[in-house]
Amino acid sequence: MSARLADVWVYLAQSPLLWLALTVAAYGVADLVHRRLGRAAVANQVLIAVLLLLLVLTVSDTRYATYFEGAQFVHFLLGPATVALAVPLQRQLRRERARALPLTVALLAGSATAVVTAVLTARLLGASWPTVLSLAPKSATTPVAMGIAEKVGGLPSLTAALVILTGISGAILGTGLLRRIGVRDPVATGFALGVTSHGIGTARAFQVDERAGAFSGLGMGLNALVTALLLPLLLRLLSP
Repeated sequence: MSARLADVWVYLAQSPLLWLALTVAAYGVADLVHRRLGRAAVANQVLIAVLLLLLVLTVSDTRYATYFEGAQFVHFLLGPATVALAVPLQRQLRRERARALPLTVALLAGSATAVVTAVLTARLLGASWPTVLSLAPKSATTPVAMGIAEKVGGLPSLTAALVILTGISGAILGTGLLRRIGVRDPVATGFALGVTSHGIGTARAFQVDERAGAFSGLGMGLNALVTALLLPLLLRLLSP
């Protein structure tokens, strides 16, 4: 029986759509678990889907490059999905223009803090400089963070993993932590999640409130821009 299963797996693994189908199926299972657990933050869909795919890759002894070759269409969709976040944002901006100044201050402070704390923490722990450079843009959305890491001398693949880890951590801990310190405004909550936790945090913000989701998308987009501009300057000040 095991030999037959191995033959079936070899046959299926030759299909470029296998890993795309498994990725979609893993997220479907993760979303079902998330809903069954009352949409609890700790039951994050991305985290569950990543763990399921990691299990499949490990059991099947499949290299990541092989997986990505089949599932890269999901990576392509990151761009259109990010642009689509402008739709709910456009509905909210007219009513929230008075918040432009405090949001700008929060954006600059959040972007700079994310880079500085990442670099200093990594250096204190004895990380190599390429690892530090890979960690620095962790709070920007994945395509932007990978591009920044490549330009400054980091490792884009490591950056991608760190970005996802940052997003999952923010989505799980962010809303609860903000409530603990007294933040109840959905605009402030959403913007903070977008600046610190990019797309994964934005998905969580939409579960909280539509306004939170819209401004999380704004925070994610603006933070990607500010990180790309600020990070090279900050690295000059923080370099060994």
